[in-house]
Amino acid sequence: MTRAVALVLLVVLTLAGTPVAAEHEVYYRYVVLGFVKDARGHALSGRELELIRDKTGFSYPAATDEQGFFLIIARLGDESAGEALTLKVGSAVTRLRASFDPANHRDDRGTRVDLEGAKFVERSAQFRSTLVHAVGTTQR
Repeated sequence: MTRAVALVLLVVLTLAGTPVAAEHEVYYRYVVLGFVKDARGHALSGRELELIRDKTGFSYPAATDEQGFFLIIARLGDESAGEALTLKVGSAVTRLRASFDPANHRDDRGTRVDLEGAKFVERSAQFRSTLVHAVGTTQR
């Protein structure tokens, strides 16, 4: 019995010392951010949003701040490139694709999506600058 306990302890200690990929790394997250505004361009604060992974049904909730800004971090790994996502803001709904290069483990992954009145506008080219403005530098 003592030998079995020692073997189990050895396995546990071996696994505890094995490095694992940290989920906070850029290759485990996909960021959807943007602004929610009314039809006249006024920020809508306190609006609830939900990003849903269509493949799993897993949901990532968020809310807008005083400027109507939101930021949602979804757990998507390299294998999730091209995955379908649904973004909901109240009764407004849009579909997105998780577009990124799975070989790139340096740059943040994500997109910017604004809701202007009842119209969603994806501005992926503005993703990085908006992220930097919101959270500061994204350099490693």
